[in-house]
Amino acid sequence: MMRYDQLWDVVIVGGGPAGLSAALILGRSRRSVALIDEGKPRHSVTKQAHGYLTRDGISPAAFRHAAYEELAQYDSVWRIEDVVTEAFKEQNRFLVSTYGGCKLYSRNIIIAAGVKDNLPPWQGMVQVYGKSVFLCPYCDGWERRDEPLAVFGNGNNLYAFTRKIYSWSKDLIVFTDGTAKLNEEQKLALQIRGIGLEEGKISQLQHTADGQLTHVNMRDGDNIARTGGFLLDTNERQATNIPEKLGIALTAAGHYETEHHGQTEVKGLYIIGDARTIFSGLVGAANDGYIVGEIINNDLLEQEWKKSGLH
Repeated sequence: MMRYDQLWDVVIVGGGPAGLSAALILGRSRRSVALIDEGKPRHSVTKQAHGYLTRDGISPAAFRHAAYEELAQYDSVWRIEDVVTEAFKEQNRFLVSTYGGCKLYSRNIIIAAGVKDNLPPWQGMVQVYGKSVFLCPYCDGWERRDEPLAVFGNGNNLYAFTRKIYSWSKDLIVFTDGTAKLNEEQKLALQIRGIGLEEGKISQLQHTADGQLTHVNMRDGDNIARTGGFLLDTNERQATNIPEKLGIALTAAGHYETEHHGQTEVKGLYIIGDARTIFSGLVGAANDGYIVGEIINNDLLEQEWKKSGLH
């Protein structure tokens, strides 16, 4: 039976691939783990997740269900559907409070809550995102190969991102929704390769009932046929401000400042997955969880070894 008044080895904030992977490694290490997640994962908008060996094409819901079944084997791991609202460090332990009224004491905290997308305000964007317009080409580029695609975005990384998408499809049009932040040399490079550039304002993304993009409607009246696309970014923001409350600053790029493998200047506080990198992908996030789980267990082993030698 779960006891809220116990001292947990680890509280994990966030139940995506990073948090679930950390919980698995820690559970297998016989550590007491409270995994707190609100049940609204970032990747729930997509039908399939790709790039994870042996699980390529799995639905996010099926992935989570399989993970929950695996974690259920370890009686020291508890899942709590809730939202962490506060966290304080008191000497060598953390006090974590949730929206639902739970108060947990823990030796360590892992922040794996990731980020939340802030999509462009174009009509139809919500309907196509995760269905035919995506963020990660390694996750969804294969399924859209050789299609007439749109690249949506603007900024310093636009040229490099467009070059990347070009390896999946040569039929590209870049939509910048305003003056493109490209120099003349970069514009010429796109032109030579037959990549279109539309700097006008976007009014709407037309789509089918199941979210398949059909046209990009411009404010000047042009309707440009496209069957899919990729976003340079989604103006992501952190899903939780708990690290800030514990003294960890955000970088200019929007992720939390961390040291080696997600460790922070606050001893016992770890930040992994998208909260650390903005976008780490399924495999990268799971790898973060594996590594930090091992780091925490080794640290606890060292403490216990020293204590057991005292008489």
